[in-house]
Amino acid sequence: MNHLVSMRQVGKDDILDLIDLAEKIETGKVHPDLSGRLGALLFFEPSTRTFFSFDTAIKRLKGRSLAMSGSGTTSVKKGETLADTLMTISQYADFIVMRHKIEGAAQFASEILDIPVINAGDGTNQHPTQAMLDLYSIYKTQGTLENLKIAMIGDLRLGRTVHSLAQALTDFNPTFYFASPRHLQMPKHIKDELQNKHIKFEEIEDIKPVIPELDIMYVTRIQKERFAVLEDYEKVKNAYIIDNQMLEDVKGNFKLLHPLPRVNEIKPEVDSNPHAYYFQQAKNGVVMRQAIISKIMKLV
Repeated sequence: MNHLVSMRQVGKDDILDLIDLAEKIETGKVHPDLSGRLGALLFFEPSTRTFFSFDTAIKRLKGRSLAMSGSGTTSVKKGETLADTLMTISQYADFIVMRHKIEGAAQFASEILDIPVINAGDGTNQHPTQAMLDLYSIYKTQGTLENLKIAMIGDLRLGRTVHSLAQALTDFNPTFYFASPRHLQMPKHIKDELQNKHIKFEEIEDIKPVIPELDIMYVTRIQKERFAVLEDYEKVKNAYIIDNQMLEDVKGNFKLLHPLPRVNEIKPEVDSNPHAYYFQQAKNGVVMRQAIISKIMKLV
């Protein structure tokens, strides 16, 4: 891998290789060394977990980082083009981690730059490093990625995390249940891709009947910032709310995941439920991003 822009460029062997490397890093079996290298964190959109976990990953690899959080203090405010910003920053850094509101921005960066680019989220399109930490979390809790029953709930149309994860799981024969408000359903191009690969999925409105069958429930928030009309958001913001009562009959291996941040789609009472895994999931982001950086920078 020279870049990580989309899960479409990551095959089954690549996924398993990254999971194996993350596990070895986490258990101290390997110690990739990024000493003397500098990563640029270019976040044109807000971020908490992705930004800080990448920064932590770089530093735990003994590398250094320079960071841009928002563009308000940069020459973008003066009208500088994205290309010029990227070309300039690439003179200072050894690799770039970028989040941008425009779909395809990371792909564009990878095409014009001579240094590696890692996509930290581009609009409503892709979030490949989130998909990889999600896969690592699923693997750690299930012992496999094969033949799992997985529900994805919430904003599936605009949620880039579910797009990347659904694509990533197609090599592992999952069964999907997609639960969302009607106008926030999984995009047609994702469903077409699943059908072409003979992946079973069902679109449902009521999640409760299938909960006892699930291995993984992946909940996403309804993204207020993606709505042009606030009234439309208000109509659907409470469409799905997970509480402890809903989880009373789950399987022993069942885990509840969420890419975070959450708003009110998972009640705080669930945090202490033994099936809740979203904070551990966030922690897994550091070691998986260490693995991704190590591969991109050819440290292993």
